[in-house]
Amino acid sequence: MSLKKIGEKVVRKALETLRAVTAAEAPIIQPEKLKTVGEKVVRKALETPRAVTAAEAPFIKPEKESTKVTLMPWKGWMGRLLKKAMGEERYKTVQRIILYKPDDIHDMNQMPIPNTKVHYALKDPTLYRQFRNPSPGSEPGTIRIPKADEDCTTADPYDNSYYTRDTARRYLDTANLNNDLQKIKLALMNPNSTEVQEMQENIKPESSPGNKGVFATGKSDFDETGLRAAMSSNHEALDQSLDDNMPDHLPYPCWYYDQDKHLEWYKERDLPVPVGVTGFGTVPVSRRVARW
Repeated sequence: MSLKKIGEKVVRKALETLRAVTAAEAPIIQPEKLKTVGEKVVRKALETPRAVTAAEAPFIKPEKESTKVTLMPWKGWMGRLLKKAMGEERYKTVQRIILYKPDDIHDMNQMPIPNTKVHYALKDPTLYRQFRNPSPGSEPGTIRIPKADEDCTTADPYDNSYYTRDTARRYLDTANLNNDLQKIKLALMNPNSTEVQEMQENIKPESSPGNKGVFATGKSDFDETGLRAAMSSNHEALDQSLDDNMPDHLPYPCWYYDQDKHLEWYKERDLPVPVGVTGFGTVPVSRRVARW
């Protein structure tokens, strides 16, 4: 099958039934046309779930809910075979010996299976919880995006990054030293030394400055600092975040507010006053009980 010559009209013929076409067939196939703007596109639901082509997609009516028929019918074939051969009671006995939590309601999946119903009431079997049921789009009223608590370190409750506020390890990272301290050390050294000059040039870490929020999908502005994604992280924003989270308070010892009472105790007994207050009994119970 050959194409027409230049200037000749190519005769195209529509497919009788929708199917995938080859590269050789494409130039002579009349493509299906969508309705013009304002006209209604007739969509028809599939009788049985299957993969659709790009040409079929505009005319397929999407289902409101996912199929309840498993797409992996082969899953569990070994268990079904053994259960049939051994009997259900003996199979469960062997299963409890060999497997870990064989009766787990989620089948040991980290993400719950959507159609799994978790019953939480002992007396009422109709009460249950289900993954995303009802879904956020089916909730009555206006959808509210959760916000962080007032005493939270970040305004976004989904921002669980720790390196942006890990001030305890800030000066322990040999790859990202404290630049201010390094500058003071180098200023006290011989400026004519080649080693000192090289250290001054390399005082800033030579690593990626971040992609400035430009990802493969385009420009993103969901985070101005760029610290929410590894590809957009940069040292300047990290240093600023650590500066903002540096502790600026001076903790007091447990005996600080009772120091006059402790001081009087030593004076009454004509004993030398020690530095601070020692002894297990001086630590309040709230400090001795683990929070977790």
